[in-house]
Amino acid sequence: MNKNVLIIGAGGVAQVVAHKIAQNNDLFGKLHIASRTKSKCDAIIASVAEKNAMKVAGTFDTHEVNARDTQAVVALINAVQADIVINVGSAFVNMYVLDACIETGAAYIDTAIHEEPDKICETPPWYANYEWKKRDLCKEKGITAILGAGFDPGVVNAYARFAADQLDEVKSIDIVDINAGSHGKYFATNFDPEINFREFTGTVYSWQEGAWQSNKMFEVGREWDLPVVGTQKAYMSGHDEVHSLAANYPDADVRFWMGFGDHYINVFTVLQNLGLLSEQPVTTAEGQDVIPLKVVKACLPDPSSLAPGYTGKTCIGDLVTGTVDGAPTEIFVYNVADHKEAFDEVGSQGISYTAGVPPVAAAILIAQGDWDVKAMANVEELDPKPFFTVLDRIGLPTRVRIGGLQGEDKAWNA
Repeated sequence: MNKNVLIIGAGGVAQVVAHKIAQNNDLFGKLHIASRTKSKCDAIIASVAEKNAMKVAGTFDTHEVNARDTQAVVALINAVQADIVINVGSAFVNMYVLDACIETGAAYIDTAIHEEPDKICETPPWYANYEWKKRDLCKEKGITAILGAGFDPGVVNAYARFAADQLDEVKSIDIVDINAGSHGKYFATNFDPEINFREFTGTVYSWQEGAWQSNKMFEVGREWDLPVVGTQKAYMSGHDEVHSLAANYPDADVRFWMGFGDHYINVFTVLQNLGLLSEQPVTTAEGQDVIPLKVVKACLPDPSSLAPGYTGKTCIGDLVTGTVDGAPTEIFVYNVADHKEAFDEVGSQGISYTAGVPPVAAAILIAQGDWDVKAMANVEELDPKPFFTVLDRIGLPTRVRIGGLQGEDKAWNA
């Protein structure tokens, strides 16, 4: 029996998930999408219909739900008889949706670590603050919960596992995320501004020399000479996948690098120095309480509006170093995506595309049984090869360079 799928969320990533689920609906049962604003879900399904994305005839229904109300999510899961829940809502809703899945028995997939709205960059490891506390319960109840199954985190975790499996010893894992595209706006973020800014206003944590190290944002930068996008400046940043990879590869240095242009850094610095990126409320002279970060978010372009006219490519990958038979070895595992191609296919820009395709691949693997592990897992704890096989087929092909960044491309399954 094909498994019914419920998507939680109605942003740019959810649009990609909806299109990709539709393109592969022969592998699933009934499809559903829900968010706090049903009209946004309706618009996504209209775009699915416009693209004629459904592979075979089937249903794709929309619903309204407050995802921060666990019992409301429980009721919806039961009403639609969802077997798999793909949570691509705000990171603030993760634990509520996870709890609903544990209560109902539905498989759970998300794409980021849970966050609390009043806390930023909590003490690592972040997963231990929330999701991992439910690990024993998931195993006890036989609940499949795949954490961080977007691109980063997600695919990059699988890249790390794949490269590590080729090595006798892993010395370092450097995740590099470069968006060499242009959206043509004066300033915008590629996904939820509130989540985006929160990543970069706190302490930058990396795992090096067997311990958590801390830096300030934009303190440590280097140039990377990457395939297709060329030489790009990236800065060491705190990021979700560092926390689980550090737990699974404690003897390796684990770092995350994200590309930023000078203009982004200048605008970000001004906003931060003025206090406009604070999540703490302030009172205006008129006596109105406002949260500066939410005001900035309201003033910036909606990330989903950036897709038309977005040009250029992304390059995201892992440079993993170690040894084979005592000899130093470097492996670069990566993907290149194109913004215009993403828009033409699903009506979204490349960042949303790279984040939205992987959870659909994870859902396919759960439906097929490959990843239906009846326990909680981060992506690097699962066999990456079935994941790569599905990703190759549905839009995010994996490339490998043995010998590091300047090595020759080879097929990952060669």
